[in-house]
Amino acid sequence: MRNFALSQAPYPPPTPAAIGRAATLALYDELSLAPKPGLVTLIDSGSHGDMDAHTFMRSLFSLRRYFAQIAEAGFGGADFHGLERHGIAAEARMLAATGGVNTHRGAIFMLGLLCAAAGAALREHAGALHPELLRDALRRHWGDALARRTRRAPVLPGGIAARQHGLRGASEEAALAFPVLFETALPAIRRAIACGLTPSQARLDTLFHIVAVLDDSNLAHRGGLAGLRWAQRAAREFLDRGGIAQPDGLREAQAIADEFVRRRLSPGGAADTLAAACWIGRVCPAP
Repeated sequence: MRNFALSQAPYPPPTPAAIGRAATLALYDELSLAPKPGLVTLIDSGSHGDMDAHTFMRSLFSLRRYFAQIAEAGFGGADFHGLERHGIAAEARMLAATGGVNTHRGAIFMLGLLCAAAGAALREHAGALHPELLRDALRRHWGDALARRTRRAPVLPGGIAARQHGLRGASEEAALAFPVLFETALPAIRRAIACGLTPSQARLDTLFHIVAVLDDSNLAHRGGLAGLRWAQRAAREFLDRGGIAQPDGLREAQAIADEFVRRRLSPGGAADTLAAACWIGRVCPAP
């Protein structure tokens, strides 16, 4: 049995509105980070020819109410179909805002589920939120439905690539309650902060930890299995040399980012996972 004693810590619990606001801010945390491998930043478009920071900001503006609404739905005990309806409506608003460009489909799914889990945890536990409460709520309330979802035939490019190459795609990650987020990203960002890195340096280092282990279907779609494995290897080798904390860490990160662009690779799933880690940092008090 899990020990939820930490949920009684003397921190005021966030409201569903605050949970949603934190999700929007976390997506901005990810967008504003640079240099990132192949991803859109405030100063360049990475490996993308159809979007830039302005596209992302329009998308963020269109989603600002969605995350609070789905947190409210989780608080109210919505079933998975109810959550899906919120997500489908949010995706339509995103596409309308961006002229049909997919900027945040993965975040709508991942962060939406996490916001719903936070809402459910608020209803069930007094006090502050903690990562273990979020993961437990996600499993208990929607784990079975998410497991059934993995059996659907994929229709989006990333899902098709994941199925084709035998990878653990976004649906499988969700059905397992996001192991890369909770078991890789959160420990990595906490270690980086504890070692004295700035928040932005810690986020960038964490991004490489995620890329190193995640079966990122965006990478598989763009570069096939060879592209995914190259990206994972590049991230691991960068971390083995010391990551962002090494003397030339930022310069090396920029060189890797340039090579991602040359290969037209973009780790969108890793970006979503990093944003989710930033969101947890905003809604859960530090241990």
